[in-house]
Amino acid sequence: MDLPWGSAESWKFITNVGLITSDGPYGVNIMAAEWTHHVSYRPGLVAICIGKTKATLENIRETKEFGISLASTDQSTIASIAGNYTRKDTDKISALKELGFEFYKAKKIKTLMVKGASLNAECKVINEIPLGDHVMFVGEVVEAEASAKEPVAYHKGRYWLMDTNVHELSDKERERIKAVVEKHRKQIL
Repeated sequence: MDLPWGSAESWKFITNVGLITSDGPYGVNIMAAEWTHHVSYRPGLVAICIGKTKATLENIRETKEFGISLASTDQSTIASIAGNYTRKDTDKISALKELGFEFYKAKKIKTLMVKGASLNAECKVINEIPLGDHVMFVGEVVEAEASAKEPVAYHKGRYWLMDTNVHELSDKERERIKAVVEKHRKQIL
């Protein structure tokens, strides 16, 4: 069964917006990847999923490195440009600079990072895994810096602020739940 982009099923997912930067055969590039995942604390590993026809895929395969800048709540324009155009025919970095967005040179890899992002992580590829119509790159984080800015969320093709918490349980509710769960725990012999 397929879960195509924009389907009712695929739009139930809520993701972040990873601005993936690379520099390779297509030159310096940025793309938006909603499938950007933190997969290990020690060592720090992240995974990104890139469509098989993307310029970024070829850049990363060539250089074995990439940057991840998690878009902050004031960077939806960067995310839209990075996600709606291809480096194969558009110099997105130059367009974004002309629009007033700023980049800086990464410290430990050869690419640019997005200034003002919620998180910037420089990664070296440790694994490449073909998965359906995408390729997952697992990268070890070699440099990272978080800002005070909150990341933007992506859901149903739109950007969202995550500023409201779900109802928190009272201490009494927590104790009742704990008692019920404990009653149903397996006894280890």
